[in-house]
Amino acid sequence: MSRTLHLCLALQLTVPGAAAAETTKTFQRPPAGATTVLWEAPKPMTAADWIWGPGGQDHAPAPPFQFVKEDLSGTNPKVEVKDAKGTTWTVKFGPEVHGDTFAPRLVYAAGYIVVPTYFVASGTIAGTDHLKRAKRFLRDGAFRDARFKLHDKGTLAREDKYDWSWKDNPFSGSHELAGLKVLMMLTSNWDGKDASDNTSNTGVFLRKADSGYAYVFTDWGATMGKWGNFFQRGKWDSRGYARQTRKLVKSVSANGEITWGYSSGKHKRDITQGIQISDVRWLVPWLARITDQDLHAGLMASGALPENVETFTSAIRGRIRELQEVAGDRQNPAQSK
Repeated sequence: MSRTLHLCLALQLTVPGAAAAETTKTFQRPPAGATTVLWEAPKPMTAADWIWGPGGQDHAPAPPFQFVKEDLSGTNPKVEVKDAKGTTWTVKFGPEVHGDTFAPRLVYAAGYIVVPTYFVASGTIAGTDHLKRAKRFLRDGAFRDARFKLHDKGTLAREDKYDWSWKDNPFSGSHELAGLKVLMMLTSNWDGKDASDNTSNTGVFLRKADSGYAYVFTDWGATMGKWGNFFQRGKWDSRGYARQTRKLVKSVSANGEITWGYSSGKHKRDITQGIQISDVRWLVPWLARITDQDLHAGLMASGALPENVETFTSAIRGRIRELQEVAGDRQNPAQSK
C-alpha cells in the first residue's frame, strides 16, 4: 500500500462522518423499587483499613496462585488467577498497579463503594505457559508489582446486564454523585469511561447482604499523575501530580458553580460541570478526617517508594485544603491522630 493511500485512509478516519458512527453499549437500570446505593457514611478508618483496604487482611490474596486465563480487555496486561483459598482475582501489571491500589482506598475513606484491590510486590503464578500481552511480566510464572482485584460473588457480585453513565443514573443532582466527580478530579483520574462508551469503567453490583445494588466506578488505574490530553497525562507520577495541585479549582461563579482545572480524555464536561460549593461543602468533612499517617499507610501498602510518599501526601493534603477553602472551611484538616 502506498504512503499516499495510507495518508488518505488516516484522513478519512479523522474526518467526522467519514466512517460509520461508533456504536454505544446498551444498558439498563436495576428493577424499579430496588435499593440503589452510591455512597454510605464511612466508618472511621484505622491504619489497617488503609493498609488492607475494604477487603481487609482476611481476604487478601493467598499464594500459591494458579493461572485461569489471560484477560485481553483494556490497555494493561491482565490475567485471571485462583489463590490457595479458591478466590478468583484479576491480576494487573504495568503502570496502573499502584494507583489502582491506592486511589480506591482514598475513595472508600470518603464513603464510596469500591471493589477491593491489593498490591502484591512479588509472587509466582503456576501455569502461565501460553501468554500474550502479559508474557513480559511473568518469567517462568514469577512476577513483581501486581494489583490483585477481587472477584467475590459471595458479597459483591457484578451484574453485567446493568450499568450507568455520568448522565444516566439514579443519583443525578445529588451531593453523592457530585462528590464522586470531585474525587475523580482529586485523584486526577482521566479515564472516565462509562456505559455510553464501548468499554465502561462503571458498574452495578448486587450486594448479597441486603439485596441492594451498589453503583461503583471500577477503575482507578489512570490516577495519581497528571491529567490532560494524550501527550500530557500520566499515571502514578508524584511530581506531576504535585505540580497540578494548585490548578484543581480555577474559579467559583457568583451562583456558586465551580470551574475546574481538570481535563481528561473521556467525559470531561460530564464530570466537571454543575458542581456547586454546597457539593464540596458536603464532601469536605469526610476528607478532612484523613490524616497524613493514613495517607502514608495507604501509599506504602500500594507500593509507593519512600521518596514519593511525602510528595504524594503533601499534594493530596494541598488538594483537600483547596476544597476546604472553596467550602469556606478555613480549619486545616487533621494532620495526626
